[in-house]
Amino acid sequence: MSADPYSAEVRALFASPAHAGDLDGGRTVAASGQDVRLELSGAATGGRLEALRFRAWACPHVIAAAEAACASLEGATVAELLEFSVVDLMENLAVPVEKTGRILVLEDAVRSLGQALRDGT
Repeated sequence: MSADPYSAEVRALFASPAHAGDLDGGRTVAASGQDVRLELSGAATGGRLEALRFRAWACPHVIAAAEAACASLEGATVAELLEFSVVDLMENLAVPVEKTGRILVLEDAVRSLGQALRDGT
């Protein structure tokens, strides 16, 4: 067993988060809990997500998960945001089970953004 708490993929996503930052002209939601604060901004046209950005005050696992989620969700439908689950993401990034609560903040933020985009709020 490795003493390194972060997988190579977590380290790579944390080091170069291409989706970090603000998105002008999109909807923004915030979610917090478990010593994590996330802001997600997204823009959709015709029910499809065009762009997604995040800002995170969190551990490397959460930042890497936010980057991976943004990368995989661009181009998704708003309905897909409403059904987003972190289960596969946690497995793919080898997130320790004790960080489940932190990663669930990301799930909450993605679903909240989907609702805001769907409702136009």
